Amino acid sequence: MELSMNPASTPIQPVPPLRAILLGAGQRPNVLPEAERLRPLIERHARIVAEDFSGTSDMSAEEADLAIVLGGDGAILRAAHQMGEQQLPVVAVNLGKLGFLADIGPAELPEILRDFAAGKLGVIQHLMFQCLVVRHGEPEPACRQLGLNEGVVWSGPPFAMMDLDLYVDSEWVTTYSCDGLILSTPVGSTAHSLSAGGPILRKELQAFVVSPISPHTLTNRPVVDSADRVYELAVARPNVGTSVVVDGHVLCTLRPGDRVRVQQARPRFQLVAAPGHSYYNTLREKLGWGGRLQINRQ
Repeated sequence: MELSMNPASTPIQPVPPLRAILLGAGQRPNVLPEAERLRPLIERHARIVAEDFSGTSDMSAEEADLAIVLGGDGAILRAAHQMGEQQLPVVAVNLGKLGFLADIGPAELPEILRDFAAGKLGVIQHLMFQCLVVRHGEPEPACRQLGLNEGVVWSGPPFAMMDLDLYVDSEWVTTYSCDGLILSTPVGSTAHSLSAGGPILRKELQAFVVSPISPHTLTNRPVVDSADRVYELAVARPNVGTSVVVDGHVLCTLRPGDRVRVQQARPRFQLVAAPGHSYYNTLREKLGWGGRLQINRQ
């Protein structure tokens, strides 16, 4: 299977007039009012061909040049799932708190749309993955999901520690005694994986991070490996509630003998590269890398 492995920022020249889909986290109190305020500004540069603020509509068949997403990183994840196999370039407007992906301010949106329509902005391609459960040697159709952040096997209720085997390209790697295991993309490396002690990966890298959750040993450390490998997780004796979670949503519960397979997907999440929003600048601002402590001496 051939995959495009060029993660570089590349310019895209849309066909005028610019066609956009408008998505957002409508359950947040500020999103719908902000959408109505921004709508006239958007319509100066683009024609809105579809919109959804519930996070439930299938957007994979929409013919558009870009997606404008209002909210935080959670809204970005939902938008990526809604677009499925047909990922559009995303302009991410931060109306949330942290916003590693959604880091464009509302005031910047008109200029971003104008420059994108003129072909002045590039689009950065980010790794996505396909997670599926293999049951009795066959893929389980109901347990398949495209993901952007991470796939997690959780021990689940009754929350007893479990033994989990990791295989890479069918080679047994090790058995973790842990509460769970995270397989994260570079985009997800600043999310759950970071909280579990995993490293931060530059988002254009083509790699996965394997991070155990509360491993019962001092020798287990997170591992970074290539995205062109196939990863499988197996729990011989799952708990009643042992589950596969993709980007924060439960995919299914596991049965004895199941294997969770994670590998890179053909689609790439496409984020419009906004001027003035560099990688390290975002990390400094979002993670509070102050460099020096400011001490008030009196």
